[in-house]
Amino acid sequence: MNLRKAQVKPLVWYLMLVQALSMSAAPLMVLVGGLIGKQLHPQPGFATLPVALMIIGTAASALPAAKLAYRWGRRLLFLIAHCLGISASVLAAYAVVTADFWLFCLASLGFGVVIAVVHQFRFVAMDSVDDADKPVVAARLLLAGLVSAFLGPELTSLSVFWPQSGFAAAFIGLAGLYGISFLLLFFTLPRLNVSAVAEASDARSYTELFQQPALWLAIAAAAGGYGVMAYVMTATPLSMTVLFDHDVSEAKWVIQSHIAAMFLPSLISGQLVRWLGVWRMVFLGVVIYAATIMVAWWDQSLIHYWFGLVMLGLGWNLLFVAGTALLPRCYLPHEASHVQGINDMLVFTFQAIGALASGAVLLLLGWHGLLLSSLPVLILLAMLLWRIPASSLRD
Repeated sequence: MNLRKAQVKPLVWYLMLVQALSMSAAPLMVLVGGLIGKQLHPQPGFATLPVALMIIGTAASALPAAKLAYRWGRRLLFLIAHCLGISASVLAAYAVVTADFWLFCLASLGFGVVIAVVHQFRFVAMDSVDDADKPVVAARLLLAGLVSAFLGPELTSLSVFWPQSGFAAAFIGLAGLYGISFLLLFFTLPRLNVSAVAEASDARSYTELFQQPALWLAIAAAAGGYGVMAYVMTATPLSMTVLFDHDVSEAKWVIQSHIAAMFLPSLISGQLVRWLGVWRMVFLGVVIYAATIMVAWWDQSLIHYWFGLVMLGLGWNLLFVAGTALLPRCYLPHEASHVQGINDMLVFTFQAIGALASGAVLLLLGWHGLLLSSLPVLILLAMLLWRIPASSLRD
């Protein structure tokens, strides 16, 4: 037991480092995926398909990733996933050089699969600590996203070493990050801490599991929070530059500030779960989301966009950390693959729906209509909080 406790802190830091490197694929694809798609396909409507496939790949792979983690063991799954990441990166670079659009789409789908596996890191980290420390560890893993958000786009600067390759050099750099991550996992990931847990035959069915109100709240907080965040964030640059004539540089600043607001609160949000409890954390996240809609609705000046998106990032962090911290209370060890898998599948499905629907809704209903259409998720969360007493969620 003492040895296990002594390994907790290094394990969490290693996972943070690997997640920061591996998750760089997502912001890199968000930045250049559409540009490459536009270059490689003659029809503009196909330009964002590679990014969409990455998101779809993440959502579709979440449940299988959880199942395989408990069948093969997380260590083996993580290593295989990073080999896939290296292969997908090299394939993407080759597709750019050879101007093969569909090959690039296949690589994008591979990135989505790897991202789904890497999101399992937070469960490994939480399993390595006592229940009281789980919220802090869950929040700490989110900090890696801040590094990824800036590291991924910076890979495009590698083109100076291979000017004729275009964006291919960035994906060669990404392959290098996956390679470093593979080595870190191979040499530092303890086998015993991430070994597969045999699933017992008496594991409860999904019907029985979802009779727990706390499970509904945990998934709704994480999935609903992710969906609304992706929905509003994805539409913001288009709204700013096309509908309200803001400069692209202003939209970039707003999005960068939003990303910082998503991850920086992780320095304290884990402690907030301890101090406030899950119920109050979700309530606070819903209130901040409501304030986001009010600020963004009231005026479309730069400062209102900025405040709205910063609050959107903060609200997302509180909801996601609270939902992630509550989830382990809703299953027994042999039910983990059931619950973790369905949770991640719903989280990333809502993210995909939000990101993919936002552009069409914005053009159809306008910015104000898009903001109003996000209210049902907040109402659902408020109804769940009303039905679940705060006292029932205390340790």
